[in-house]
Amino acid sequence: MKNNRLSLPDQKNFAYSYRLAYELAREQLGRVDIGKQCASAGARYDSTTRPALINLDYLNQSYRITLPDVDIKPAESTAEVPISDKILILHYMTLAKGVPLSGRLISFKELPDAGSYFPTFAKRAIEPLVRAFAEEPGRLIATARMLGGIKADYGDGAVTITAFPRVPVTLVLWRGDEEFPPRGSILFDSSISGYLMTYDIIVLCETIAWKLVKSLREEV
Repeated sequence: MKNNRLSLPDQKNFAYSYRLAYELAREQLGRVDIGKQCASAGARYDSTTRPALINLDYLNQSYRITLPDVDIKPAESTAEVPISDKILILHYMTLAKGVPLSGRLISFKELPDAGSYFPTFAKRAIEPLVRAFAEEPGRLIATARMLGGIKADYGDGAVTITAFPRVPVTLVLWRGDEEFPPRGSILFDSSISGYLMTYDIIVLCETIAWKLVKSLREEV
């Protein structure tokens, strides 16, 4: 069956591209069975309010999606939600299949159609983490607490962040030595393709990486 979901187009006019992707994602959410999708996504649906609400956790914050206008706001602040986050939230809500977590971790290269995307993924998500944290991996664990990160037992320092209720993301760093330079990896539960498309995963990991880098800079 043809998949008509939209990944962010690679165009010079990013503002237009993101706006188009957002509007299409809003339309798609309006066409699904909301109750079923909320159950599949681990979201909470309240149809008794006016407007009706979807409550969803994303990167350690709660968000409210109002229906039928499909507007997204933080549950506990008046801050504007970046359009890239809005698109990720809507893509997660419309794609979620309710696949149970397998407990088996995979790398980005094991995702569908990941081969051509890996250089972009490495540049936008892995390299910023390595530059910022690889010399002191313990700082990654401390900084990731702001995103709800929990220490994981991989490499010289690793942390698992629950990006969405059904999407754990594990960041791993190695300090390097005389033989190898510092390096990093990002691992996913093998069920992730039941919740996000490969390009969405790049955007999600880039978002996580730069939130952590920004937080580290603010600590200095």
